Amino acid sequence: MGRGKVQLKRIENKINRQVTFSKRRTGLLKKAHEISVLCDAEVALIVFSHKGKLFEYSTDSSMDKILERYERYSYAEKQLTSNNPDSVQGDWTLEYVKLKAKIELLQKNHRQYMGEDLDSMNLRDLQNLEQQLDTALKHIRTRKNQLMYESISELQRKEKAIQEQNNMLAKKIKEKEKIMTQQAQWEQQNHIHPPPTSTPFLLPQPFLPCLNVSGHFEGETAEMGRNELDLTLDSLYPCHLGCFAT
Repeated sequence: MGRGKVQLKRIENKINRQVTFSKRRTGLLKKAHEISVLCDAEVALIVFSHKGKLFEYSTDSSMDKILERYERYSYAEKQLTSNNPDSVQGDWTLEYVKLKAKIELLQKNHRQYMGEDLDSMNLRDLQNLEQQLDTALKHIRTRKNQLMYESISELQRKEKAIQEQNNMLAKKIKEKEKIMTQQAQWEQQNHIHPPPTSTPFLLPQPFLPCLNVSGHFEGETAEMGRNELDLTLDSLYPCHLGCFAT
């Protein structure tokens, strides 16, 4: 006797409902994986539990790309099937929903990149996230090494330029010292010493005879004594006496 058709309805028992959800969820994820592998299809599966917990599965192309492709496809289908001018408002509504979903997805990815909100991710998602972080880290290290290499090359170029300037200045200093040394030697060889300073020629002072006018001459009168004195003074200072006499 075959099994009759089971009527689908909400399971009232909370424990049974949770057990059934876990079993069916595992089977659903398994079927999604099987159909993606067997048929080479891109599959994206999103499941929210009654408590709001997220469970998802996607092929190697990642969930973001599949959702973006779905949005483009659905938008193009609506554009082809809708010829009503009133559909412009609906297009803006769809665009708003699409942008809002992208913002939420980006915020979620940002939190996951920061190591937050990882409870909803399974092992495969964590491995993909780790691979993405490793790839980004490699790019960051490559860029950092490139900047460091460029900075070192620039410093080496500046060091070389400064060294060339120092060598040029040192060469100029040596040439200047050589010229000064040669000039000093030439001055030493051809220097004419000035004659020594001669002592001023001092004319000998005229010897003034000591005249003894206090003595008395015997046999001579006072007039003769004055005449002799005048003759002696005239012989010594002829000009002065002549000037005084005039």
